[in-house]
Amino acid sequence: MSVIYILLGVSVIVALIFFAAFIFAVKNGQYDDSYTPSVRMLFEDELIKDDKTDKTILTKKE
Repeated sequence: MSVIYILLGVSVIVALIFFAAFIFAVKNGQYDDSYTPSVRMLFEDELIKDDKTDKTILTKKE
């Protein structure tokens, strides 16, 4: 039964280490996307036809 308490403690410590590493990576800009804005103008626009007003709307494809 004491092994369960040891494993529980170790798993909480490992989870806290991963959480701290994630927070550290976010604060240092690891997940900032600097590539997509530079190529956004190269993406194709999508034409959507509105049946109510019979007008064509140009929207960004995401």
